[in-house]
Amino acid sequence: MTSKLDNFDTVALSEDKRAIQIIDQTLLPREMKMISLTTREEVYNAIKKLSVRGAPAIGVCAAFGVYISALHSTSDDFFSDLLSAAAYIRSSRPTAVNLMWAVDRMVSVAEKNKDRLREDIVNALLSESEKIYDEDIECCRRIGENGLALLHEGDGILTHCNAGRLATVKYGTATAPMYLGHERGYNFRVYCDETRPLLQGARLTATELHMAGLDVTLLCDNMSGALMRTGKINAVIVGCDRVAANGDTANKIGTSMVATLAARYGIPFYVAAPTSTIDMSTPGGEDIKIEERDADEVTRMWYESPMAPDGIKVFNPAFDVTDHELITAFITEKGVVYPPFADNFISLFEKE
Repeated sequence: MTSKLDNFDTVALSEDKRAIQIIDQTLLPREMKMISLTTREEVYNAIKKLSVRGAPAIGVCAAFGVYISALHSTSDDFFSDLLSAAAYIRSSRPTAVNLMWAVDRMVSVAEKNKDRLREDIVNALLSESEKIYDEDIECCRRIGENGLALLHEGDGILTHCNAGRLATVKYGTATAPMYLGHERGYNFRVYCDETRPLLQGARLTATELHMAGLDVTLLCDNMSGALMRTGKINAVIVGCDRVAANGDTANKIGTSMVATLAARYGIPFYVAAPTSTIDMSTPGGEDIKIEERDADEVTRMWYESPMAPDGIKVFNPAFDVTDHELITAFITEKGVVYPPFADNFISLFEKE
Protein backbone atom coordinates (compact mmCIF):
# COMPACT_ATOMS: atom_id res chain seq x y z
CA MET A 1 0.00 0.00 0.00
CA THR A 2 1.49 3.36 -1.03
CA SER A 3 1.01 6.27 1.36
CA LYS A 4 0.50 9.80 0.09
CA LEU A 5 3.18 10.72 2.61
CA ASP A 6 5.63 8.87 0.34
CA ASN A 7 5.35 11.79 -2.09
CA PHE A 8 6.79 14.28 0.41
CA ASP A 9 9.72 14.64 2.75
CA THR A 10 8.80 15.89 6.21
CA VAL A 11 11.29 18.72 5.75
CA ALA A 12 13.29 19.60 2.64
CA LEU A 13 14.61 22.50 0.61
CA SER A 14 12.55 23.75 -2.31
CA GLU A 15 13.76 22.91 -5.79
CA ASP A 16 15.38 26.34 -6.18
CA LYS A 17 16.93 26.02 -2.68
CA ARG A 18 15.52 29.37 -1.57
CA ALA A 19 12.88 28.09 0.89
CA ILE A 20 12.25 25.25 3.33
CA GLN A 21 9.24 23.09 2.62
CA ILE A 22 7.62 21.20 5.51
CA ILE A 23 4.49 19.19 6.13
CA ASP A 24 2.35 21.23 8.53
CA GLN A 25 1.83 18.57 11.18
CA THR A 26 -0.62 20.66 13.18
CA LEU A 27 -3.22 19.97 10.46
CA LEU A 28 -2.84 16.18 10.29
CA PRO A 29 -4.71 13.92 9.83
CA ARG A 30 -7.55 16.04 8.47
CA GLU A 31 -5.44 17.99 6.00
CA MET A 32 -2.15 17.33 4.19
CA LYS A 33 -0.57 20.72 3.54
CA MET A 34 2.95 21.79 2.64
CA ILE A 35 4.13 25.21 3.82
CA SER A 36 7.20 27.23 2.83
CA LEU A 37 9.56 28.93 5.26
CA THR A 38 11.79 31.74 4.04
CA THR A 39 12.62 33.75 7.18
CA ARG A 40 14.18 33.01 10.57
CA GLU A 41 10.89 34.01 12.20
CA GLU A 42 8.96 31.46 10.15
CA VAL A 43 11.47 28.75 11.02
CA TYR A 44 11.32 29.65 14.73
CA ASN A 45 7.52 29.62 14.75
CA ALA A 46 7.28 26.35 12.80
CA ILE A 47 9.45 24.64 15.43
CA LYS A 48 7.86 26.38 18.41
CA LYS A 49 4.28 25.73 17.31
CA LEU A 50 5.02 22.11 16.28
CA SER A 51 4.37 22.51 12.56
CA VAL A 52 7.62 20.58 12.35
CA ARG A 53 8.44 18.33 15.32
CA GLY A 54 10.43 15.28 16.27
CA ALA A 55 14.06 15.73 17.26
CA PRO A 56 15.69 14.68 13.94
CA ALA A 57 13.27 16.72 11.79
CA ILE A 58 13.73 19.74 14.05
CA GLY A 59 17.49 19.44 13.62
CA VAL A 60 17.26 19.30 9.83
CA CYS A 61 14.81 22.20 9.75
CA ALA A 62 17.05 24.26 12.01
CA ALA A 63 20.09 23.58 9.81
CA PHE A 64 18.15 24.66 6.74
CA GLY A 65 16.93 27.65 8.76
CA VAL A 66 20.45 28.91 9.41
CA TYR A 67 21.25 28.55 5.70
CA ILE A 68 18.03 30.31 4.61
CA SER A 69 18.67 33.13 7.09
CA ALA A 70 22.12 33.66 5.60
CA LEU A 71 20.82 33.42 2.04
CA HIS A 72 18.19 36.12 2.57
CA SER A 73 20.21 38.36 4.89
CA THR A 74 20.34 42.04 3.88
CA SER A 75 22.40 43.16 6.85
CA ASP A 76 25.58 45.17 6.33
CA ASP A 77 27.08 43.15 9.20
CA PHE A 78 26.41 39.79 7.57
CA PHE A 79 28.29 37.56 9.98
CA SER A 80 26.84 39.15 13.11
CA ASP A 81 23.36 38.84 11.59
CA LEU A 82 24.02 35.18 10.81
CA LEU A 83 25.03 34.43 14.40
CA SER A 84 21.96 36.29 15.66
CA ALA A 85 19.68 34.21 13.40
CA ALA A 86 21.33 30.99 14.57
CA ALA A 87 20.89 31.90 18.24
CA TYR A 88 17.25 32.83 17.64
CA ILE A 89 16.45 29.53 15.90
CA ARG A 90 18.38 27.64 18.58
CA SER A 91 16.09 29.11 21.28
CA SER A 92 12.84 27.83 19.72
CA ARG A 93 12.63 24.70 21.94
CA PRO A 94 14.80 23.78 24.93
CA THR A 95 14.76 19.97 25.18
CA ALA A 96 15.51 18.41 21.78
CA VAL A 97 19.30 18.25 21.57
CA ASN A 98 19.25 17.80 17.78
CA LEU A 99 18.16 21.43 17.50
CA MET A 100 21.24 22.70 19.32
CA TRP A 101 23.49 20.12 17.66
CA ALA A 102 22.43 21.11 14.15
CA VAL A 103 22.61 24.87 14.75
CA ASP A 104 26.02 24.60 16.43
CA ARG A 105 27.28 22.51 13.52
CA MET A 106 26.13 25.18 11.07
CA VAL A 107 27.71 27.96 13.14
CA SER A 108 30.98 26.03 13.20
CA VAL A 109 30.99 25.87 9.40
CA ALA A 110 30.24 29.59 9.19
CA GLU A 111 33.10 30.41 11.55
CA LYS A 112 35.54 28.28 9.58
CA ASN A 113 34.62 30.31 6.49
CA LYS A 114 34.33 33.68 8.22
CA ASP A 115 37.02 35.40 6.15
CA ARG A 116 35.59 34.31 2.82
CA LEU A 117 33.09 36.15 0.62
CA ARG A 118 29.43 36.19 1.71
CA GLU A 119 28.49 34.01 -1.25
CA ASP A 120 31.09 31.44 -0.26
CA ILE A 121 29.77 31.30 3.33
CA VAL A 122 26.21 30.83 2.08
CA ASN A 123 27.32 28.00 -0.23
CA ALA A 124 29.23 26.32 2.61
CA LEU A 125 26.10 26.50 4.79
CA LEU A 126 23.98 25.05 1.99
CA SER A 127 26.39 22.14 1.61
CA GLU A 128 26.45 21.43 5.35
CA SER A 129 22.67 21.58 5.74
CA GLU A 130 22.25 19.13 2.87
CA LYS A 131 24.77 16.81 4.54
CA ILE A 132 22.68 16.89 7.74
CA TYR A 133 19.59 16.09 5.65
CA ASP A 134 21.27 13.14 3.88
CA GLU A 135 22.76 11.85 7.13
CA ASP A 136 19.33 11.76 8.76
CA ILE A 137 17.94 9.54 6.01
CA GLU A 138 20.85 7.12 6.20
CA CYS A 139 20.82 7.14 10.01
CA CYS A 140 17.16 6.15 10.15
CA ARG A 141 17.69 3.38 7.60
CA ARG A 142 20.45 1.89 9.74
CA ILE A 143 18.39 2.21 12.92
CA GLY A 144 15.68 0.26 11.13
CA GLU A 145 18.04 -2.59 10.27
CA ASN A 146 19.56 -2.72 13.77
CA GLY A 147 16.15 -2.62 15.41
CA LEU A 148 14.65 -5.27 13.17
CA ALA A 149 17.33 -7.71 14.34
CA LEU A 150 15.83 -7.49 17.85
CA LEU A 151 12.29 -8.40 16.74
CA HIS A 152 10.49 -11.53 15.57
CA GLU A 153 7.82 -12.26 13.02
CA GLY A 154 4.34 -11.58 14.37
CA ASP A 155 5.54 -9.47 17.34
CA GLY A 156 3.23 -7.03 19.03
CA ILE A 157 5.03 -3.69 19.36
CA LEU A 158 3.95 -0.72 21.46
CA THR A 159 5.13 2.81 20.69
CA HIS A 160 4.49 6.17 22.30
CA CYS A 161 4.18 9.59 20.64
CA ASN A 162 5.56 9.92 17.10
CA ALA A 163 9.07 8.78 16.29
CA GLY A 164 7.95 7.93 12.78
CA ARG A 165 8.76 9.31 9.38
CA LEU A 166 6.96 12.53 10.37
CA ALA A 167 9.58 13.07 13.09
CA THR A 168 12.48 12.66 10.63
CA VAL A 169 13.10 13.35 6.97
CA LYS A 170 11.82 9.95 5.82
CA TYR A 171 11.93 6.64 7.67
CA GLY A 172 11.53 7.48 11.34
CA THR A 173 13.53 6.13 14.25
CA ALA A 174 11.27 3.96 16.44
CA THR A 175 9.09 3.11 13.43
CA ALA A 176 11.96 2.31 11.06
CA PRO A 177 12.10 -1.38 12.14
CA MET A 178 8.32 -1.54 11.77
CA TYR A 179 8.42 -0.24 8.20
CA LEU A 180 11.26 -2.58 7.23
CA GLY A 181 9.49 -5.52 8.87
CA HIS A 182 6.30 -4.67 7.01
CA GLU A 183 8.18 -4.65 3.70
CA ARG A 184 9.68 -8.07 4.54
CA GLY A 185 6.48 -9.77 5.65
CA TYR A 186 7.03 -9.82 9.42
CA ASN A 187 3.33 -9.15 10.06
CA PHE A 188 3.91 -6.96 13.11
CA ARG A 189 0.98 -5.82 15.22
CA VAL A 190 1.67 -2.20 16.19
CA TYR A 191 -0.07 -0.45 19.08
CA CYS A 192 0.05 3.34 19.33
CA ASP A 193 -0.54 5.26 22.54
CA GLU A 194 -2.78 8.25 21.86
CA THR A 195 -0.20 10.51 23.57
CA ARG A 196 -2.05 13.22 25.39
CA PRO A 197 -2.40 16.16 25.43
CA LEU A 198 -1.27 16.82 21.84
CA LEU A 199 -2.27 13.40 20.50
CA GLN A 200 0.80 12.81 18.35
CA GLY A 201 0.27 9.06 18.59
CA ALA A 202 -3.28 9.34 17.29
CA ARG A 203 -2.85 12.17 14.78
CA LEU A 204 0.57 11.24 13.46
CA THR A 205 1.85 7.72 14.24
CA ALA A 206 -1.46 5.94 13.79
CA THR A 207 -2.10 7.97 10.65
CA GLU A 208 1.22 7.31 8.93
CA LEU A 209 1.34 3.60 9.82
CA HIS A 210 -2.27 3.05 8.76
CA MET A 211 -1.66 4.87 5.48
CA ALA A 212 1.36 2.61 4.87
CA GLY A 213 -0.76 -0.51 5.37
CA LEU A 214 0.58 -1.74 8.72
CA ASP A 215 -1.63 -3.53 11.25
CA VAL A 216 -2.04 -0.72 13.77
CA THR A 217 -4.27 -0.30 16.83
CA LEU A 218 -4.80 2.96 18.72
CA LEU A 219 -5.24 3.11 22.49
CA CYS A 220 -5.46 5.78 25.17
CA ASP A 221 -2.31 6.26 27.24
CA ASN A 222 -3.85 4.83 30.40
CA MET A 223 -4.71 1.57 28.62
CA SER A 224 -1.13 0.41 27.96
CA GLY A 225 -0.83 -1.46 31.26
CA ALA A 226 -4.02 -3.40 30.61
CA LEU A 227 -2.74 -4.26 27.13
CA MET A 228 0.64 -5.43 28.41
CA ARG A 229 -1.07 -7.64 30.96
CA THR A 230 -2.76 -9.59 28.13
CA GLY A 231 0.62 -10.69 26.78
CA LYS A 232 0.05 -9.09 23.38
CA ILE A 233 3.09 -6.81 23.62
CA ASN A 234 6.51 -8.34 22.87
CA ALA A 235 8.52 -5.13 22.74
CA VAL A 236 8.23 -1.39 23.30
CA ILE A 237 10.12 0.96 20.97
CA VAL A 238 10.11 4.72 21.49
CA GLY A 239 12.13 7.64 20.20
CA CYS A 240 13.91 10.29 22.23
CA ASP A 241 14.65 14.00 22.32
CA ARG A 242 17.77 13.88 24.48
CA VAL A 243 19.81 11.08 26.05
CA ALA A 244 22.08 11.91 28.99
CA ALA A 245 25.55 10.41 29.36
CA ASN A 246 24.25 7.85 31.90
CA GLY A 247 21.37 6.74 29.64
CA ASP A 248 18.56 8.72 31.27
CA THR A 249 16.27 9.68 28.40
CA ALA A 250 13.93 12.59 27.79
CA ASN A 251 11.02 11.74 25.51
CA LYS A 252 7.41 12.78 25.13
CA ILE A 253 5.48 12.97 28.38
CA GLY A 254 4.14 9.56 29.37
CA THR A 255 7.18 7.60 28.19
CA SER A 256 8.45 6.99 31.72
CA MET A 257 5.11 5.41 32.68
CA VAL A 258 5.29 3.07 29.69
CA ALA A 259 8.85 2.08 30.64
CA THR A 260 7.80 1.40 34.23
CA LEU A 261 4.93 -0.81 33.08
CA ALA A 262 7.18 -2.65 30.63
CA ALA A 263 9.57 -3.45 33.47
CA ARG A 264 6.65 -4.71 35.57
CA TYR A 265 5.58 -7.13 32.82
CA GLY A 266 9.06 -8.17 31.68
CA ILE A 267 8.81 -6.56 28.24
CA PRO A 268 11.98 -5.22 26.61
CA PHE A 269 11.95 -1.42 26.36
CA TYR A 270 14.05 -0.04 23.49
CA VAL A 271 14.91 3.58 22.71
CA ALA A 272 15.65 4.37 19.06
CA ALA A 273 18.33 7.04 19.33
CA PRO A 274 20.41 8.61 16.57
CA THR A 275 23.81 9.30 18.11
CA SER A 276 23.12 13.01 17.57
CA THR A 277 20.56 12.81 20.40
CA ILE A 278 23.10 11.37 22.89
CA ASP A 279 24.37 14.37 24.81
CA MET A 280 27.57 13.41 26.60
CA SER A 281 27.76 16.91 28.12
CA THR A 282 24.60 16.20 30.12
CA PRO A 283 25.50 13.86 33.03
CA GLY A 284 21.99 12.65 33.97
CA GLY A 285 18.29 13.18 33.58
CA GLU A 286 18.12 15.77 36.33
CA ASP A 287 20.29 18.01 34.11
CA ILE A 288 17.86 17.98 31.15
CA LYS A 289 15.73 21.12 30.86
CA ILE A 290 12.09 20.11 30.40
CA GLU A 291 9.87 22.37 28.31
CA GLU A 292 6.54 23.34 29.88
CA ARG A 293 3.76 24.25 27.50
CA ASP A 294 0.57 26.29 27.54
CA ALA A 295 -2.28 25.23 29.83
CA ASP A 296 -4.76 25.53 26.95
CA GLU A 297 -3.34 22.33 25.43
CA VAL A 298 -4.84 20.48 28.40
CA THR A 299 -7.96 22.49 29.18
CA ARG A 300 -9.47 23.51 25.85
CA MET A 301 -7.48 22.66 22.70
CA TRP A 302 -9.56 19.62 21.65
CA TYR A 303 -12.91 20.74 23.07
CA GLU A 304 -15.72 22.93 21.77
CA SER A 305 -15.83 24.55 25.21
CA PRO A 306 -13.34 24.41 28.12
CA MET A 307 -13.39 21.07 29.93
CA ALA A 308 -11.80 22.36 33.15
CA PRO A 309 -12.68 25.19 35.57
CA ASP A 310 -11.55 28.69 34.63
CA GLY A 311 -8.35 29.60 36.41
CA ILE A 312 -7.40 26.00 37.29
CA LYS A 313 -3.67 25.43 37.66
CA VAL A 314 -2.25 23.09 35.00
CA PHE A 315 0.97 21.06 34.93
CA ASN A 316 1.89 20.51 31.29
CA PRO A 317 5.48 19.36 30.72
CA ALA A 318 6.19 18.37 27.13
CA PHE A 319 8.60 15.60 28.16
CA ASP A 320 9.52 13.33 31.04
CA VAL A 321 12.74 11.50 31.86
CA THR A 322 12.94 7.71 31.79
CA ASP A 323 15.53 6.32 34.18
CA HIS A 324 18.30 4.41 32.42
CA GLU A 325 17.65 1.38 34.62
CA LEU A 326 14.30 0.93 32.86
CA ILE A 327 15.84 0.87 29.37
CA THR A 328 16.82 -2.48 27.84
CA ALA A 329 18.95 -1.01 25.04
CA PHE A 330 19.43 1.91 22.70
CA ILE A 331 19.07 1.27 18.98
CA THR A 332 21.46 3.62 17.18
CA GLU A 333 22.68 3.87 13.61
CA LYS A 334 26.03 2.50 14.81
CA GLY A 335 24.59 -0.55 16.56
CA VAL A 336 22.64 -1.62 19.63
CA VAL A 337 23.97 -0.29 22.95
CA TYR A 338 23.33 -2.26 26.14
CA PRO A 339 24.10 -1.36 29.79
CA PRO A 340 26.27 -0.07 31.31
CA PHE A 341 25.33 2.89 29.12
CA ALA A 342 27.80 5.37 30.58
CA ASP A 343 30.71 3.16 29.54
CA ASN A 344 29.27 1.87 26.30
CA PHE A 345 28.33 5.32 24.99
CA ILE A 346 31.97 6.33 25.42
CA SER A 347 33.03 3.23 23.48
CA LEU A 348 30.47 4.02 20.78
CA PHE A 349 31.87 7.49 20.18
CA GLU A 350 35.47 6.33 20.43
CA LYS A 351 34.85 4.09 17.41
CA GLU A 352 34.48 7.23 15.32
